[in-house]
Parts: sequence; structure tokens; C-alpha cells
Amino acid sequence: MTGPIGVFDSGYGGLTVLKEITAKLPQYDFIYLGDNARAPYGTRSFETIYHYTLACVSQLFEMGCPLVIIACNTSSARALRTIQQKDLPKLFPDKRVLGIIRPTAEIIADYTKTNTVGILGTNGTIASESYVLEINRFHPHINVIQHACPMWVPLIENNTYLNEGAKYFIQQDIQALLKKSDQIDTILLACTHYPLLMPIIRELTPKHINILPQGPIVAESLLDYLNRHPEMESHCVKNTHIEFYTTDDVENFNQHATVFYGQAIQSKHLEIKSL
Repeated sequence: MTGPIGVFDSGYGGLTVLKEITAKLPQYDFIYLGDNARAPYGTRSFETIYHYTLACVSQLFEMGCPLVIIACNTSSARALRTIQQKDLPKLFPDKRVLGIIRPTAEIIADYTKTNTVGILGTNGTIASESYVLEINRFHPHINVIQHACPMWVPLIENNTYLNEGAKYFIQQDIQALLKKSDQIDTILLACTHYPLLMPIIRELTPKHINILPQGPIVAESLLDYLNRHPEMESHCVKNTHIEFYTTDDVENFNQHATVFYGQAIQSKHLEIKSL
């Protein structure tokens, strides 16, 4: 069976990843699913995040997707491995699920000369220590320094991130991270919302520091994956067609999603079946 590539996120942030993926792989079909009705995931328990994520991934499989990208740091940190190891072999042996933490961890060493990397993310992502564990798995010599930015996502989703007051909070968090080490020469934006803040972050960060959003890294990793797995690539349809779905209000989703995706979109409502 052939079908589109699925891209899942708890809300809007994954659209910044989809934007980069479609720029890199414009020939493929995609389905984007945002579980906005149950967002944010970051404040929920490990078990709840796992069940929500599995339900949404299963929904995308039922819609014909042979491959799903979990474009959500929280779900990638707290649900991906269990789904890959426990659920796929039993429920969907011919399907595949990929996350966004490992691709970043694999290539982070290419950007740092001091072997000291800063991570900016949500409370949930930082508390999970997933980036610390993954980066150290591939690059044990790299020192990973984290800082949580609880205000950033609300500022973005309330569309107040361009205000001067927002700039104050962003600056405070960047300074708090850099105070932890003067060796940081690379900062990873470990939340898919944060690319919208890129101009402000760049302005407030010393010029010698690399700032890495995840979208381009994930897009390059997906291209590499499809090249290395022709048996999966052959199941991915290429009609340049994209569909957008949300579990919440369609008009509200369209309004916010346009900001994240960079162009107007029309979504459809989807009810997620409980597992």
C-alpha cells in the first residue's frame, strides 16, 4: 500500500518542520495532523503523552501513511521509543515512525568547535533530558547545557512575541543559558515553535554563536532516510499534495497555522479514536 508521509505534532509547531520538509522534498504527498484539542502535551504525564501520541500516529497509519514523522519534541522525548519498540512490531509491522531528537543529536558535533552546546526548550523537553542523553550517546565528549523557556510558546501562540515586553523575556532566557558557560558556541532551538523567534534570538545572541532550528536538520535527515530505505520510499506517494487536519476548531487552526507555515492553509477537522 502506498500513501502520503504523515507529520504529527501536538499543535502548530510541527508546521515549521513540515515547511522545511516540503521545501526539501516537494515531490511527496503529506498529511499534517495537529492535536490542538489536547495541546499542550508538555504539562501532561508520561503515560498520557504516550497514549495521545500513539492514538494520533495510529490515525495517520489508518489514513494510509506508511511513514510518520513525530514533529513534536515532547512526543519524541516521551513516546517515540515505546511506540517503535513495543507497538510497531505488534500493531503496524510494515510502518515506520521517526522523531526529531535523534537527527539533531547525530549532527550537532558538526556545528560546535568548543564541544559545548546549549539547549533551549520547553519545561517538559528540558526535564526529560532527552537531548542530553541522545547527544551524549553519539558524542560523549560534548558538554550539553540546558535552559527551559516557559514563556516562549505562550508568547508565540498569543501572537505577542513581537512586542517589546516579549523581547525582555527572550533576552532573559538567552542570558540565563549563556551564564551557565562561556564556552557555548552553538544553541539548539529544541522546540518547533522557536523558529518564529529566530530574528529576535539572533539579534540578542553573540554573533559567534550558531543558532540551530530543527526543521532543516529533520528535512535533511528524512531525505537521507528515504535514500537509505528504498523499500519505504517506494510506498510514499509523489503527487505534491498536502492535507492539514486539526482535532480542534478549523478556523482557529487555519489562522494560527498560516503564521507557522508561512502561507495560507485550509484544514479539516478530525476526531481521534481512543485506543
